[in-house]
Amino acid sequence: MVSKVIIVTGANRGIGLAAAKFLLKGFNKVVLVSRSTDQLQALKEQYPSQVEYLAADLTLPDTASKATQLALKSFGALDGLVINHAMIAPMTRLENSSIDEWKQLYEANVFSALALVKETIPHLRATKGRVIFVSSGAALHAYTSWGAYGSSKAAMNSICQHLAVEVPAIVAVAVSPGRVDTDMQKKIREDGGAETAMAPEDYADFKAVFEEGRLNKPEWPGNFIAQLALEAKPELSGKYVNWNAPDLAEYRIEL
Repeated sequence: MVSKVIIVTGANRGIGLAAAKFLLKGFNKVVLVSRSTDQLQALKEQYPSQVEYLAADLTLPDTASKATQLALKSFGALDGLVINHAMIAPMTRLENSSIDEWKQLYEANVFSALALVKETIPHLRATKGRVIFVSSGAALHAYTSWGAYGSSKAAMNSICQHLAVEVPAIVAVAVSPGRVDTDMQKKIREDGGAETAMAPEDYADFKAVFEEGRLNKPEWPGNFIAQLALEAKPELSGKYVNWNAPDLAEYRIEL
C-alpha cells in the first residue's frame, strides 16, 4: 500500500482526531492543524515519522499556506485534505443576531475552508487528490437559532460542488457525519435551551439522543471520512453524502 499525505483540520479531538488515527494506523502521513495540540503532541510521539502538526488559528490569513508548505516540506507531496474544523456559535434567532458574530463564524467555517482549498488546489491537482468537507445535516434542514451554522455548511457544500466542476482532477466530497458525541453536541445541550435559542421540541430531541446513548462515536464517521480522503472515487465528486449511506459501505473500514 502506497502511503499518502493528508492534511486534517480540527484534528485535536472528535472526528478530526479519529480520522487522523485511522490514517496513521494505515501507515499514511498527516499534517494536523488545530488551535489546541495536546492530542497532536501525543500522536507525534507515537508516530514520529508520520506526523507533523501546526498549532494555529485557521482564520488567520497565512495558516492555509503554512499547513500546505509544512506538508510539502515534510513529506514531499499532498494527496488529500480533510476540512473538519467548525464552530456553531452564535446560536441566536435571526431577529436577535449580530452581524459581527455571523462574520466571525463565516471566517471560521467558510472563508478559512476556502483558503485551504485555494492553497492546495495546485498540489492536489498534481496528485489527483481528494478534498473531504465535513458538512452537516443542518445544511439541508433548518433548526431555530442555527442560521449562522446551517447556512455556513450550505456554503461549504456549494464550495465542494464548485471545486468538483472547476477542477475535475480533484475528487471533492461533502459528508454529513450525523449527530456525533463531540464538544459541539455538548455546546448544543448547554446553550440550545436558552429562551431565544432552539425550538423546545428540537432541543428536547438533541438531549434525548445523548441521554439514550444514541450519538455516533467519532470513530464511525471519522474512519469513513479518512477512507474517502484516501480512496474516494471520481463519481462521488461534488456530492453530499451521509456517512452511513448503504451504497457507500466500502468506505466504512475498521483498522
